[in-house]
Amino acid sequence: MKKQILILALFFVVALVKGQDSKNFIDQNYIEVTGIAYKEVVPDEIYLTVQINEKDNKGKESLEKLERDMLAKLKSLGIDTKQDVMLNDLTSNFKFYFLKRTDIFASKEYTVKVNKAGLAGKVISGLSDIGISNVGLDRVEYSKEEELKMEVKRMAILNAKEKANLLVGALDQQVGKALHIQEFDNPRVYRPQVMEMKVRGASSLDAQAQPEFDFDKIRVDASIQVKFAID
Repeated sequence: MKKQILILALFFVVALVKGQDSKNFIDQNYIEVTGIAYKEVVPDEIYLTVQINEKDNKGKESLEKLERDMLAKLKSLGIDTKQDVMLNDLTSNFKFYFLKRTDIFASKEYTVKVNKAGLAGKVISGLSDIGISNVGLDRVEYSKEEELKMEVKRMAILNAKEKANLLVGALDQQVGKALHIQEFDNPRVYRPQVMEMKVRGASSLDAQAQPEFDFDKIRVDASIQVKFAID
């Protein structure tokens, strides 16, 4: 029994010594800075919505014919219609528009994915040429978004270290190791709104001009708080 008490006492002594040797960072001289960083990239996934319906040509062409023409045009533009053309709603086969008691026109809606703004412009112009004008921008994305977020976080930490070196260096002291790193609820991703698609190149003076489309860049922001020891 005495032996067990002695071992327990020695354990607490060792723990107390170790606790005294390693100071809590609050008890050390330190500097706290917040590093911030951002990066903008051009969207490389552009999603267009295309609606085809028989009422556009008053039933002169069937929905199946319009669909075949659309897919043929998209293929001619180099789009993989099996991978990058998706039917939005399986029930869209059964969407109907009642214009008169005897007139029923069917409709389908697709999403078409392209990787460049220029190609988006060609899709819109090309479909318009075959009588499909109900085309709009759904959203834009960046395919390597997760890698981009990690890169911006790293940039934010480096920014924090740069700030700390600048401030501490003014006092002829040096920045030591990082004592604490706090990541806020970020990175934050700012995507262009659908109305931010810009059209240029087509004017009333040149009706044959090929329209070109631009998109605002996707921006990723990060902020990270770091506490550095001061040596």
